[in-house]
Amino acid sequence: MSAPQPPQEPLRPGHAPDPDAAVATDSDAEWRGVAAEDTAEVSAEAGVRLQARSRRLLGSLVRPHRRKLFVLLLITLVEQLTFLAGPLIVAAGINLAIPALVRGDATPIVVITSGYLLAGVLNALSRAVFTRYSARITQAVLLELRERVFDHSQRLSIDFHEKYTSGKLISRLSSDVETLQELAGEGLDQLTNAILSVLFISVTLIVYDVQLGLIAFAAFIPIAFLTRWYQRRSQKIYRRTRSAIAAVITQFAETMNGMRAVQAFRREPRNKAIFGDLNDDYSKATGDSMVVLAIYTPGLRLIGNISLTVVMVLGAVRVIDGSFSVGDLAAFLLYVRRMYDPLEELAYFYNGLQSATAALEKISGLLEEKPGVPDPARPTPLGERIEGRLDFRDVTFAYSERRTIIPGLDLHVPAGQTVAVVGSTGAGKSTLAKLLSRFYDPTAGSVTLDGIDVRDLSTSDLRRGVVMVTQESFLFSGSVADNIALGRPSASRAEIEAAADAIGAGVFIRALPQGFDTDVRKRGGRLSAGQRQLVAFSRAFLADPAVLILDEATASLDIPSERAVQVALGSILAGRTAMIIAHRLSTVLIADRVLVMEQGRIVEDGSPAELIAGDGHFAGLHEAWRESLV
Repeated sequence: MSAPQPPQEPLRPGHAPDPDAAVATDSDAEWRGVAAEDTAEVSAEAGVRLQARSRRLLGSLVRPHRRKLFVLLLITLVEQLTFLAGPLIVAAGINLAIPALVRGDATPIVVITSGYLLAGVLNALSRAVFTRYSARITQAVLLELRERVFDHSQRLSIDFHEKYTSGKLISRLSSDVETLQELAGEGLDQLTNAILSVLFISVTLIVYDVQLGLIAFAAFIPIAFLTRWYQRRSQKIYRRTRSAIAAVITQFAETMNGMRAVQAFRREPRNKAIFGDLNDDYSKATGDSMVVLAIYTPGLRLIGNISLTVVMVLGAVRVIDGSFSVGDLAAFLLYVRRMYDPLEELAYFYNGLQSATAALEKISGLLEEKPGVPDPARPTPLGERIEGRLDFRDVTFAYSERRTIIPGLDLHVPAGQTVAVVGSTGAGKSTLAKLLSRFYDPTAGSVTLDGIDVRDLSTSDLRRGVVMVTQESFLFSGSVADNIALGRPSASRAEIEAAADAIGAGVFIRALPQGFDTDVRKRGGRLSAGQRQLVAFSRAFLADPAVLILDEATASLDIPSERAVQVALGSILAGRTAMIIAHRLSTVLIADRVLVMEQGRIVEDGSPAELIAGDGHFAGLHEAWRESLV
C-alpha cells in the first residue's frame, strides 16, 4: 500500500471540510491519517495538561458523592481492622493458648478461636457492604459521565461532527467508559484495601519491632524504582491502546454504515486489509502492555519474597537468642506477607489505572470541545410571531484559510418570498443555507432574521423560526408518526395525519402494514428514498416554521412523487419565507425569485420569467431542461 499523501489544503482547527466542493479523498490515506494522529507521541508538557484535565473531570464527577465516599471509608476501616486482627490473634494463640492447653486449660484456645472466627465474620460482612455500596457510587458516576458525553456531543456544532468521526464518538461512549467501569468495579476495592493495609501494617510492624520493621521497609526502595519505570512505560502504551481501539471502532462503524457502497464497489478486500492493519496495531499495543506488566508484577513478588526471607532469617536468630517469641515471629511474618500481597493487587490496579487514565484523557478532551456556534449568553427574544424577513449583510465565509466560499455577499429576502438558488457545484448554495440555519457562523458580516442577528437568537427560537429539509433527511427508528412529530412532539395524532395528507404522503403511509404506527427501522430503511423524503416534508410542514429551506430536497423523488410534492408546496410555502436550493428546474420555477450563484457571488437575480427571457446562465439552464423533456 502506498504511503498516505498529505492533504492539499490543510484545515485550521475549528474549520470543517468544504461540503460544497467536490473533493475526492483516498480512504486508505484517510484511515492512516487518523491512526498517525491518534498514536502520536505526547510531550511531557502536554502529558501534564492531559492529566490535569482528566483530574478536573474526575473531581467534578466524584464531588457530589463525597459524603458517601466518607461512609465507604469508615466501612473500609472496619474491614481493615478485622483483617489486621488475624495475625495478633494467631500470635496470642501460639504464645498463650497452646501452653495453656498443654497444662490442660482449654479456655484460652476457645476464646482465641472464637475471636478469630468473629473477626472473620465481621471482615466478610464489612466487605459485602463495601462492595454493594461502592457499586452504587460507581454506577452513579458512570451514569453521569455517559449522560455528559451524550449531551455534550449533541450540543457540539456541525463543523465538529464533520471532523470527528462517529466511530470515535462511539469509542468514547462505549470502549472508554467500559474501561473506567472495569477499573471502578474492582479497582476501588483493590486501591482502598491495599493502601490501608500497607499503612496499618507498616505502623504495626514498627510497633512490634523497629529493627525488623525497618528491614522490611527497605524493600520499598527497589519497589519505588520499579514502579516509576512501569509508570513511564505503561502511560505511553495505554495512550496508544485507547487510540488504537478507537481507530478499530471507527473503521468498523464507518464500514457498516457504508455497506451498500462497500459491496457495490467490491471494497471488501481493501477494507479487510485496512481493518486488519488497525486491529494489528491494537493487538501490538495490548501486547506491549502485557509485557511491562509481566515484568512489573513478578518483580514486585521477587522483592517481597527476598524481604520476607531476610526477615525470617533475622527473626529466627532473635528467637534463638530469646529476644523474640515464636508467636511474635509468626505474627510478624504474617504481617509482612500481608503487606506485600496488597502491593501485587496495587500492580494490577495500576495496570487498569493507566488504561483508565488514557480513556479519561480521551473523554475529557471530547467534553472540553467548545461548540463552533455557541449559544449567546443573553439571547435576544424573537417574539411569538415571526415574519421571516432575511438579510445577509456583507457576509464572508471560509471553510479554510486558503479557500473562501463566500467572499462578500449582500442579500435581502422580504418576508413571505420564495427564493430559489441555483448554480454549479461548489458555488456556495448549500453554504448559504447552512449559514441561515446557523450550522456555521460567517467569518465576517451578519445573517439576520427579522432584523436580529441569528448569533443572538437562542437555539430554540432559531429552530422554531427556521427549518431545513435536505436531500438525505434522517429518519430515526420508531413509527412514522413519531418521525413526523420530531419537530413538534406535542402534536396530536390528527395534526400528524393532516400534515402527511397536506404533503401527499398520507396515501402510502396508510398502505403500510401498521399505517402511521409502522416502524421505519434503522435510518428509515423500511421506506424508499422518495417515501423518506415525503415523511421529511410532512415533518417540516407540521413544525410550521416561518422560514423553510429546501436543500436539494426533491432530488431523491421520482417523477410522480415530485409532482405530488410540487402540488403540496403551494400550500406549504404559502405565507412563509422559503429558500429552495435545487438543480431540477421544475422545482425552481415555482419560486418568486431566482438567484444564480457562482464562486460565492450572486451573478443573476430576478423572477424566473425575467431570467428565462434574458440570455444569462439561468436562461441556458432552462433551455437545456426543455430540450431534455423533449
